[in-house]
Amino acid sequence: MSGTGPDGPPPAPKQSGGAGRTIGRTLALALLVFVTVVLVLFVVFNTQTVDVSLVFTDVRASLVVALLVAAALGGLLVWLAGLVLRARRRSR
Repeated sequence: MSGTGPDGPPPAPKQSGGAGRTIGRTLALALLVFVTVVLVLFVVFNTQTVDVSLVFTDVRASLVVALLVAAALGGLLVWLAGLVLRARRRSR
């Protein structure tokens, strides 16, 4: 026969994912460095103190802290909405 065994054609040779993995790690590292630089610049250029009006009181806080807290709360809301949507899809 022509190189095929009793179980079918021979298995394809395994490809190593070394090159793809290295490129992925390099891109991830570059993205991490970029985000870190942007965050450091963000903190350096937003050093003012601002009044934050809450429901029952006013608070003076650094603009960076106020923006980061707002971003974290927004991210938390998006994450919770995603959980609710996934739970609804699973229950159908």
